[in-house]
Amino acid sequence: MFEVDPVASGAAPGPVAPAGAAKTFRGYDQQQSFLLPPSLDDWLAEDDEARFISEIVDDVLDLTAVYASYESASGAPPYDPRMMLKLLLFAYATGVTSSREVQRRCLRDIGFRWLSGNQAPDYRSLARFRRRHLEVLPGLFAQVLAVCAQAGLVSLGRVALDGTKLSANASKHKAMSYDRIVPKIDQLQAEVGALLAEAEQVDRAEDERHGEDRRGDEIPQELARRQGRLAKLRAAKEQIEQDAAEKAAAAAQEIARSKGEAAEDAERAAGEAAANAEPKPKTQRNFTDPQARIMKTNHGFEYAFNAQATVDEDHQIVLATSVTQQATDVQQFEPMMTQTAGSLAAAGIGQTPEVVLVDAGYCSETNLAAASAMPSTVLIATGRQRHDETFPVDVADGLLPPGASRREQMAHALRTKQGRADYARRKAIVEPVFGQMKTRQNAGRLRLRGLSGAQGEWLLHALCHNLRKLRTATVAGIAPA
Repeated sequence: MFEVDPVASGAAPGPVAPAGAAKTFRGYDQQQSFLLPPSLDDWLAEDDEARFISEIVDDVLDLTAVYASYESASGAPPYDPRMMLKLLLFAYATGVTSSREVQRRCLRDIGFRWLSGNQAPDYRSLARFRRRHLEVLPGLFAQVLAVCAQAGLVSLGRVALDGTKLSANASKHKAMSYDRIVPKIDQLQAEVGALLAEAEQVDRAEDERHGEDRRGDEIPQELARRQGRLAKLRAAKEQIEQDAAEKAAAAAQEIARSKGEAAEDAERAAGEAAANAEPKPKTQRNFTDPQARIMKTNHGFEYAFNAQATVDEDHQIVLATSVTQQATDVQQFEPMMTQTAGSLAAAGIGQTPEVVLVDAGYCSETNLAAASAMPSTVLIATGRQRHDETFPVDVADGLLPPGASRREQMAHALRTKQGRADYARRKAIVEPVFGQMKTRQNAGRLRLRGLSGAQGEWLLHALCHNLRKLRTATVAGIAPA
């Protein structure tokens, strides 16, 4: 037990070490006042990440698009967008994605307090700012990518494309399968009909039955609740049927193309498949986030989104991103190549990647045809050798046999000495980026709901990842300060 020393030299009385203690300790007084007004700038280390984020926002980024959204705003003066953007970037770069946690950090964390100018925006303002400015993120991402290129961090030698699953902000318990939705709609329609009949009787009752503050013609709470559930069920049913039709059409079109059928025949086959498509009974929809889909993640089957990214080899800079509701990657190759070209153009980078590395999840006849028309060398893993491939597995730099298919040509390219050397780098380029973003930035679980929210948040994570790479290179002297 500590004893109170009634005579403390130069300070208010406080706890002291037990009598006879052999060690002398530094003075400690929780009630000590500052002799001069404190400065948060003195408390923040010169190499702190918060200072780097502040410099990027103040000196590098063009925030014209951010400020433009406030021109017609009314009401009380909002928080300065520079401050809010700094907090958002610093929070995501350090793995703080909760608006409530950011508000707490603004009171307790030196980096957050310094960035906010000793203010503490409430979590609603932070959340609204994040959602409000999702549409300007592509422009900010392009600016950061341009800075990375100017710093020599983008070489476009080898580029890898891959996908990863992001857990959606949706509860498994707020979902229903197609075979339960259909009978539930019938049940709710019957209940709504009964409640409407009862509501008509209630409307005719005398006013005193409803209380002084009620008109007497309000919809009963039970009816409103059931009507809301019925609307959600109908929307989920229609979405499941639409998705089944689109999936059937895409599959039919892919089969037609692989057989070399004409475009008109492929379109006709897709239309017939869509018209005859029937949803699987166990297909589910979530009512918390109806746009999320059940996907297999590292934690089992969860409601999730499929996030895509192309990554440059030398410094693992993310070149482009997208998010899709499709669990498989096969339909994302062409959109991501287009997205990558657009992202490089927006950043003022006039080059194209020399080699693009893609895993077997993207392999299809359509994608192989698209790859053969690209200016870059594209290596798409074809999986194991198929029984109808006409050349042996160990063929290397020899000539292809006559009449080789696109799949056989790609398999041959992967088995050459250069192809093996290039493709061996795929995992080392893109997969560490996903690991870093999910571990350091808490990117594996989304905060925003809906496909547009998921796309914006994933792009925000990619932007912050590139900022961290830029800071690391600057500190290491690789990039100019």
